Amino acid sequence: MAAGYLEILRARHATRLLVGTLVGRLPNATAAIAIVLFVRAEGGSYSLAGALAAVYGVANAVGQPVLGRLVDLHGQPRVQLPAAVASALAMAAFAFTGPDRLAVAYAAVALAGLFTPPLEGGLRALWPSVLRKEGQVHTAYAMDAVAQEVMFTLGPLLVTVCTSLWSARAALLVLNVIGVLGALSVVVSRPSRAWRSAPREAHWLGALRSPGLLALLGAFLFVGMALGSITVASVPYADDHGGDVVYGWLMAAIGLGALIGGSVYGARQWTGEPARRLRVLVALLAVCYLPLLLMPGAVAMVLLTVVAGVFLAPAIACAFVLVDHHAPRGTVTEAFSWLVTTFTVGASVGTGVAGPVVEAGGAVWGFAVPGVAGGVSLLVLLATGGVLAAPGGRGVVAASSENDPNRAVEPRFSTGDRA
Repeated sequence: MAAGYLEILRARHATRLLVGTLVGRLPNATAAIAIVLFVRAEGGSYSLAGALAAVYGVANAVGQPVLGRLVDLHGQPRVQLPAAVASALAMAAFAFTGPDRLAVAYAAVALAGLFTPPLEGGLRALWPSVLRKEGQVHTAYAMDAVAQEVMFTLGPLLVTVCTSLWSARAALLVLNVIGVLGALSVVVSRPSRAWRSAPREAHWLGALRSPGLLALLGAFLFVGMALGSITVASVPYADDHGGDVVYGWLMAAIGLGALIGGSVYGARQWTGEPARRLRVLVALLAVCYLPLLLMPGAVAMVLLTVVAGVFLAPAIACAFVLVDHHAPRGTVTEAFSWLVTTFTVGASVGTGVAGPVVEAGGAVWGFAVPGVAGGVSLLVLLATGGVLAAPGGRGVVAASSENDPNRAVEPRFSTGDRA
């Protein structure tokens, strides 16, 4: 397993791009908890903290595909770095003015979310030109999904450490400065500077004109909904089985399961139709949510939550491959950004749906939501199987005369794949 990942990390620029992207996304991964801690430290209410965090999340969901389209049109450095600086400056304005001036606070967090650079989609657009071999690219997608789980696990810890050592305001400032440095590390790298998107057909829908991509987005809206609902359903369960410590273990267990599943999935070279493989993975994901309804003791529940997370990262990694197949030419960054946005929106919808369900029927009904959402996601994939199996736009950017100094065309990528 380690050999496959080490082969990728030994590729020139690969480690730098992966680490730079993760560091650059740190402000986004920690924004919600950082905003809440800062507002509370300044004497604001939980309602205000939640509202500001929600505004950031909505603005981020809107900004990702828009900035992704700009990256496809103008290249990575001209969009990613200015966006990262603008986002950091907006968050700094929020940190210095505080939550008391409501109009300024809402505007600042909205701008910070809106200008969050689409580094995640940008990295996935770069992998083919860095790794050259299609099999390695698929492994890199799985490794990328695993790395995201690590970041979203360690990110909140960094916020609390910064807050404990200095202050909540300092945590906001420090994390955003670190994020800018991460984005800078990516955009000054040779692959990022050399990358060019394929010539694109002018169309106002951009990547959304692909039926295959729309099918994927429909399915992953419900995958995100499943994940978001677990975070809410776990609260009343934890209240009855040990409190905040148990809740923390349950949230960490989801990430651990995804980490294990993604690591194993990425260690193998998969053959066969990815659309069929995605249906199997989503079916297993939905099935693994069902044992949560048993709500056993805390230790057993943590283990069940680990199992519930095992197929999440593999499903996301497989979806990345299908995005490659179906993104129209010249829209690959935008297409990846749409997948990220849809998953985020789905998670928000899941938290919103699970709240009333838990209030009406308790934790057991709350844990029914992810199973139902996973089942609906599978139904979407089954209903759109023909669309997903059909040849797509092939938006992957591989080695080409534009980004290959040796002008060498990688034989494993077809001419239609090259940008």
